[in-house]
Amino acid sequence: MKKEKAVKEVLLWIRAIVIALACGIIINNTLLASALVLTSSMENTIMADSRVIGLRVSYVISEPKRFDIILFRPPDDSTSIPYVKRIIGLPNELITINDGNVYVNGSDAPLDEYYIKEAALGSFGPFVVPEGSYFVMGDNRNGSNDSRHWENKFVEKGNIIGKLYIGFYPTPQLLG
Repeated sequence: MKKEKAVKEVLLWIRAIVIALACGIIINNTLLASALVLTSSMENTIMADSRVIGLRVSYVISEPKRFDIILFRPPDDSTSIPYVKRIIGLPNELITINDGNVYVNGSDAPLDEYYIKEAALGSFGPFVVPEGSYFVMGDNRNGSNDSRHWENKFVEKGNIIGKLYIGFYPTPQLLG
């Protein structure tokens, strides 16, 4: 009798563990997007070796917006680990970078980019963002491998994994 009770208890625990693991896998692959940020390309917003989390479904009900921080498959190597960058250019926009300042659609005023780590160097573009694609850059402009440098300059919406909202390690923080 005791042996049957012990076996039943073990089976209940195994079932609970399997259900919890299955739920975790399903949630992680359909709802949540998490990543380890390995580089300093998003400093000082997200420091190297930080862990971040967001939602895969963010862009099911809305379109990506300028300044969103996204997790995506890079256009030049979709088999590598996902990248984390900030959306700067939206579909059908003209993006020009002069002396590190970003201009959209020929505006005389550069984007107000309060989040960048330091004054950016260089001039790039002009780039016309194709329909269904985005121009992305890291916040640490002088240390970021981003749309300015890639062979395929733009991230297609289908390659966006999710919008990132929270940094949870080593320091909890809201992203944005």
